[in-house]
Amino acid sequence: MTKGLERFEFYLIQLDDLLLKASRTNNPALFLYQNDARTKVFMLEGLAKLYAGMHNEKQFLKIKERIKLLEDLLGGIDHYDNFAKDFLKDKDMPAALRLFFEKRKNEKLAELNAALLRRKWINHDPLRTKKIRKRLARMDWEPQETEIELIKKFYLKSINGIITFFAETGTTTFTNLEEQVHEIRRKLRWLSIYPQALQGAIQLVDNKVKNKAINKYLIPDVVNSPFNKLPKQGSNKPTLLLEKNYFLALSFMISDLGKLKDKGLLVLATCEAIKATQKLTEDVALKQALKLHKMKTTGLKEILVAAHDTCVIFFKEKNLEKLIAS
Repeated sequence: MTKGLERFEFYLIQLDDLLLKASRTNNPALFLYQNDARTKVFMLEGLAKLYAGMHNEKQFLKIKERIKLLEDLLGGIDHYDNFAKDFLKDKDMPAALRLFFEKRKNEKLAELNAALLRRKWINHDPLRTKKIRKRLARMDWEPQETEIELIKKFYLKSINGIITFFAETGTTTFTNLEEQVHEIRRKLRWLSIYPQALQGAIQLVDNKVKNKAINKYLIPDVVNSPFNKLPKQGSNKPTLLLEKNYFLALSFMISDLGKLKDKGLLVLATCEAIKATQKLTEDVALKQALKLHKMKTTGLKEILVAAHDTCVIFFKEKNLEKLIAS
């Protein structure tokens, strides 16, 4: 088995196990959500996205599309479930809004259950994972020495794409949470997902970078995070090396933008719930949502400004350009 095929198989086996167990329950979607199927799907999506940029583009993109549908539906469940839990913790929040989020979560669960059957992820012969394996078996896999150069080329292209994206959208303060803050965080996050998904083909090297500007990113939560401990090299030879401190700076940005994004999305989701339950206009519902979360009327704007300011500093320091060590 080639190294590339082995990487896909590693996560397909885990997903198969979850799908089999899920098919034996009354609510397969809920089982998958509660047992972190989303992480396995994320890794498979990341591999398909990466390999599509290396070879057999059309075939890998077809795999990516199938897997992304699963990830999107699991993400939708997570989206509303987290809001329902947030409202449950805060006794000052109206029960009607929490029930709205519970209802939307259940709708997303129903969507996923329907898709699991329709897309043949469960209770079918052959299963979707078997079809994916057949497609993978026909790919033009490269030897490790060639593949690592293609991985480096793709990773560098991804970095340059993010730099270009910010140069085009970040010239002025952000104005859209989804299209700017969430999108740039999503692009940055893939840079941290690929090293995990590749199971040792990317390693961190500590060249003792002497750069005072980097120190602000090296906070304990980031340095000690298990997400920043990459899989061991194992039989991967050669490997792509990333500068450890710049990888940690990347992780800081993903976390920081994530906190800002989540705070903003909570307001927008509350606005959505208020509109649906009280039949108010967008403007009135938004004002009520901000008030519920004890935020000023300029709260969303402040989140966008904070996210933009953080990005300006990060990109001005050229941290991404320094990420690849070899």
